[in-house]
Amino acid sequence: MPKKSAEAMGNVQGNRRVQFILRIAIAAALGGFLFGYDTAVINGAVSSIQSTFNASAVNLGLAVSSALLGSAAGALGAGWLADGIGRRRSMWLAALLFVVSALGSALASRLIDLVAWRLIGGVAVGFASVLAPAYIAEISPAEMRGRTGSLQQLAIVLGIFIALLSDYLLVLATPDQNPMSPLGAMAAWRWMLMSEMVPAVIYGAMVLQIPESPRYLVQKGRIEQARVVICKTLGEPTQPVIDRIQFSLGNHEGSSIADLFSRRTLFLPIVWTGILLAMFQQFVGINVIFYYSSSLWKSVGFSTTDSLIITVITSVTNVVTTFLAILTIDRLGRRPLLMMGSVVITISLGLMSWAFAGAPIVNGAPALSGASSWVALISANVFVFAFGFSWGPVMWVLLGEMFNNRIRALALGLSATVNWLANFVISTTFPVFLESSGPSLAYGLYATAAAISFFFVLFMVRETKGRELEEMV
Repeated sequence: MPKKSAEAMGNVQGNRRVQFILRIAIAAALGGFLFGYDTAVINGAVSSIQSTFNASAVNLGLAVSSALLGSAAGALGAGWLADGIGRRRSMWLAALLFVVSALGSALASRLIDLVAWRLIGGVAVGFASVLAPAYIAEISPAEMRGRTGSLQQLAIVLGIFIALLSDYLLVLATPDQNPMSPLGAMAAWRWMLMSEMVPAVIYGAMVLQIPESPRYLVQKGRIEQARVVICKTLGEPTQPVIDRIQFSLGNHEGSSIADLFSRRTLFLPIVWTGILLAMFQQFVGINVIFYYSSSLWKSVGFSTTDSLIITVITSVTNVVTTFLAILTIDRLGRRPLLMMGSVVITISLGLMSWAFAGAPIVNGAPALSGASSWVALISANVFVFAFGFSWGPVMWVLLGEMFNNRIRALALGLSATVNWLANFVISTTFPVFLESSGPSLAYGLYATAAAISFFFVLFMVRETKGRELEEMV
């Protein structure tokens, strides 16, 4: 065969392989979309849920963050589930739980019922938060793993954006805003929660069409099936890849929780790094913006409708900056993006803390005016911008690739559990800060966490750019 023809054929095959990888990575990342959708759709419903059930600030915080407890439990169990029945089947189970939770939450007649259904949805979110980055890392070649891994965060922020946009559109479609409303007698907040069924069904259907992870197949001794997937995804001779995976697994067919522990430091050092990465991502307070931003912008003087519009704009900012991370993560590396993000986040949160310091309390909430309102508005969006190109996507990429094959699912599950527990702490304490002393102290604490995160990355996080998964220790 002529040299040019061989090169052309190789290019065609390479393009087909990349397209196949992107297709199955996108299907897996839809779990991230539902992750973002489920956690953000509650934003537009908070005020209505409070009035419908006459909920106190504490009970409202529990209703908003109840899904986070389910997410922690789901993330903790996802590692065992993924190693037991496979990544693909576990993702399908998550899709089923998303559907059930959306329907139950929308039809809840009591606050306790809503909390219970949100907990179930949280379990599904916990599954998705572990399964998507693990699966994407395991089907991606090293040279494009940062980009495919970032699809998880892109899906999350797109899910947040679509959830907030649908909240806004459903508010406009309520009988109060539109006399010809097609929503009928059911309240808009119930439609908001029910709308999650649509992407959940799509996710379930797409997961049925993707192959199992080659690393999982080798782990279970299904070598011939693994060869087929390796040929389609990794683009290398299959036997050396299989040998490399088997060597990294040792004599273990599966992993156990004992593999995560160390006699000297409780957990293995690499597990501690994953846990702290997960904590810092939440301790900078990003989800306060997405869970409570509507209430935040009301304090700046915007109406309910305008507050929802600003929240949607903020989520668009997050989407755009995630594309920036996708374009740069395999060029610059993971550590530089994290450290740049820590610096900008620290400054923007410090400015937000200053803006709210001493703000007068009007009708039980801080009210900003003049320069302070603009400082808060701009700083919040700079914060989202910095998070979107750094800690948002990079943490999930690192958690998907930093652990060795034997402990990946369990270690990722433990780290994600810590992430959700940290999220729960931040989300449940913010309304208390808001009610007692205003948000200034909270933003100051988040800025401090962001400053510490810079030194954590500098001294404890290793670069993983371009390294094969089997090189991780």
